[in-house]
Amino acid sequence: MGDYESSAPGRITVYSIQGCPHCTQAKATLARLGVPVCDIDLGSHSELRAKVKELTGRSTVPQIFFNNVHVGGNDDLQKLSPEELQRLASLVKEEPLPANAPPLPQQSQSEHTALENEGEFTCERDELADLVEDLKHASMIGSHRRGLTLYKKSFSGSQLVDWLQKEKGMARAAACNTGQALLKKKYMIRVHGCEQQDGNFGEGKDTMDALYRLLEDDSALNAGQTATCSPMQAAELSLLLREMILKLFSEHLSADGKVALPDAEPLIHFALNCGAKGCPPIKTYTPQDIDSQLRTAAEAFLENDDACVVDSVKKEVHLSQIFKWYKTDFGGTDEKLLGWVLDHMGDSPKKTSLQGIVSAGKTKVSFLPYDWSSNSTH
Repeated sequence: MGDYESSAPGRITVYSIQGCPHCTQAKATLARLGVPVCDIDLGSHSELRAKVKELTGRSTVPQIFFNNVHVGGNDDLQKLSPEELQRLASLVKEEPLPANAPPLPQQSQSEHTALENEGEFTCERDELADLVEDLKHASMIGSHRRGLTLYKKSFSGSQLVDWLQKEKGMARAAACNTGQALLKKKYMIRVHGCEQQDGNFGEGKDTMDALYRLLEDDSALNAGQTATCSPMQAAELSLLLREMILKLFSEHLSADGKVALPDAEPLIHFALNCGAKGCPPIKTYTPQDIDSQLRTAAEAFLENDDACVVDSVKKEVHLSQIFKWYKTDFGGTDEKLLGWVLDHMGDSPKKTSLQGIVSAGKTKVSFLPYDWSSNSTH
């Protein structure tokens, strides 16, 4: 490949492979910087693999460059301070692409070239994975009793911190942060004690006395008659599902990898529910007609006095608890909630009554008792 012109605009170059959640998260972070991002799939462009490995010394993806500055992988990217990230973005915006910038595919190279050594590049390994492999063989993991219950394959918070300090040379603060990360990433779970959130690992005696278990050793994953896979398989399936979700909703990823859809669709509450009598009736929906079917379901539910009662004399509206629990989805205020209800009611005397008291102002909104019994008897 030839040298690039010094006048070429700067760019971020990302070498990735399809289905890699770390690549997806990295590209979501980079997309928010407002600078050009060139995504190169090494699964389709095997001719670049040797050069990328030569430039980075790595065979994992993603590999990220700001012009010719190699940042590293997704983990390295997420650790950058906001100031450093903006400095690198400014570098791309303000300086032309240098001649030694990382290579792009040749114009003549097909996007669907038959591959050799397809598995040469892999998704980058989580930095905690190797630690967990060592932790599996730690002597501290065993049976621990709390009261009358014996917890097999468990360990206490204090044992974990001591092990990290002794075997990994960590300071206590770093060991506590690692324990927090293991909980957050679900490498381990709490099986007894301490009702605090995962982010408080190491803070106080309760978290040190609590018992934990590595996820793949947790028998609860394989409990019950419906379980058909081992704990290890369940953990692998969970990771696979996460990869699928990240790929499907990549444009909605936040910087920490969480999926956040931009707008709520309240109509979903009339389809997805617990099946109690207080819920909207369970129906069948089809992809091609789901919008109209959801509106029809909402209209029918609002016509039912179990969901909406209008008292014109007292200027009161009594609504299903669904509108209280998910009030934010319906606008967040009584005024917006009533507006949504009016917009989704069919033409009926009830709607006319509601329009009358809403237009008069100062409508009182309350919520009906919820019937939690099964609707299977309907």
